[in-house]
Amino acid sequence: MTHPLSATIALPDWWDDAVPAEFVAESPEERMAFVIDLAERNVAAATGGPFGAAIFETGSGRLVAAGVNVVVAASMAIAHAEMVAMALAGVAVGHHDLATLGETQLVATTEPCAMCLGGVGWSGVTSLVCGARDEDARAVGFDEGAKPAEWVADLNAAGIEVTRDVMREAAAAVLVRYAESGGVIYNGRAALSNGSTR
Repeated sequence: MTHPLSATIALPDWWDDAVPAEFVAESPEERMAFVIDLAERNVAAATGGPFGAAIFETGSGRLVAAGVNVVVAASMAIAHAEMVAMALAGVAVGHHDLATLGETQLVATTEPCAMCLGGVGWSGVTSLVCGARDEDARAVGFDEGAKPAEWVADLNAAGIEVTRDVMREAAAAVLVRYAESGGVIYNGRAALSNGSTR
């Protein structure tokens, strides 16, 4: 029996201009500026939501893979920036566990939603750097899902160091610009009543 469905996450047309084949960012701020730029490009080009993420080798700062939110374009609820970055990093490494690279860092423009939080724990990254906070995303209407109140402590206990509020104002501003421009807001439960999606 042949199954006709397959799933592909396509990156936006502007991707090759924005993501160099070889890129190094040494500090958390440089890495955050990179992912904020991706989120801003995604908004400006109307190719997805206001979220960007990337995985770097912690020590060298070498970019392993990056992602942006392409939920609407891909018709996939799972195509959040962090999930795309983790998926592409696994392909780049040739292994589902990024720990095979040694220490790696996930940098995300916004703290992870409930789904991406699970992905962080399973991906093999050893640190997480966040820009905007959960409440910044919720303030413009995004549904971040049910997350444990102590999620930062939980990740720390699992050996994943969490750094918050890196360039928070700039990252949160992308969320606001997206909402003000009429960008589609994903909220799975609200979609049942008003047709919105992320």
